Amino acid sequence: MEAQKVSIVMPAYNEADNIGQVLDELSALGLPNIIEVIVVDDGSHDGTGEAARARGARVIRHPYNRGCGAALRTGIRAATVVVLMDSDGQHNPADIPRLLEKMDSYDMVVGARPAKAGVWYRNLANRIYNRFASYIAGIPVHDLTSGFRAIRAPLAKSMCYLLPNTFSASTTMTLAVARGGYGIAYVPIQIRRRAGGKSKISILRDGFRFFVLMAKVATLFSPLKVFGPMSVLVGGPGFFYAIYRLAIGRAWTIPITISLTMGALILVLGLISEQIATLRFQQME
Repeated sequence: MEAQKVSIVMPAYNEADNIGQVLDELSALGLPNIIEVIVVDDGSHDGTGEAARARGARVIRHPYNRGCGAALRTGIRAATVVVLMDSDGQHNPADIPRLLEKMDSYDMVVGARPAKAGVWYRNLANRIYNRFASYIAGIPVHDLTSGFRAIRAPLAKSMCYLLPNTFSASTTMTLAVARGGYGIAYVPIQIRRRAGGKSKISILRDGFRFFVLMAKVATLFSPLKVFGPMSVLVGGPGFFYAIYRLAIGRAWTIPITISLTMGALILVLGLISEQIATLRFQQME
């Protein structure tokens, strides 16, 4: 990684109390290949941008709060090789060299949190998300939602249009990179207690929104893995009941015909969607 210049991208919203310490820690590392720290001030009204600028960061300000994903897109478009991290102090800047070490061999390196890094319901949700993502991606996904990662800038910029405005941008990025056939590595990290109090993520509101997004992302990147099981679920009972009716010498019924027809239509829809997804990945190359 000596020849590659790295930009640290930090989305920030009302983090004036935390961002100064994080930037001081980054500066103390003295990493020679970090050319800039880009703080995307996502419409803060507590002086976050001023606090970051006072410590030498490059500040890009949104005129109003647009969301974490939107801030990531803004930072990525302005960066070279990209390191993404939170501005609330949870991510330890000292872990950055460990991520960059693997960038010679991989396209994205993710800081993977311990399985029991938070309260039990968040740990349970993360395990479910990781297993579902592993099924969709076709490779093991150890931490789907981690916001601490390094990624090659051209690859990150090619998928900016896919990233949602909300906290789920990391999820979309992980599945896009995995399904695109790019290399992903995971580096174990320890997260720190957030200096400013509790997370802004609501387990109910954002949890439901995240579940809906997971369904959308699954159909976006690996539609046949969604439509295939649905086709079997809808058409399977009609298929086996049709065989049974033929075996006893009776004609098919209308429910059998509906089941087989709907199952076939869902499967065809999945095949067409899979071809569209393939074309999308070709555009990312």
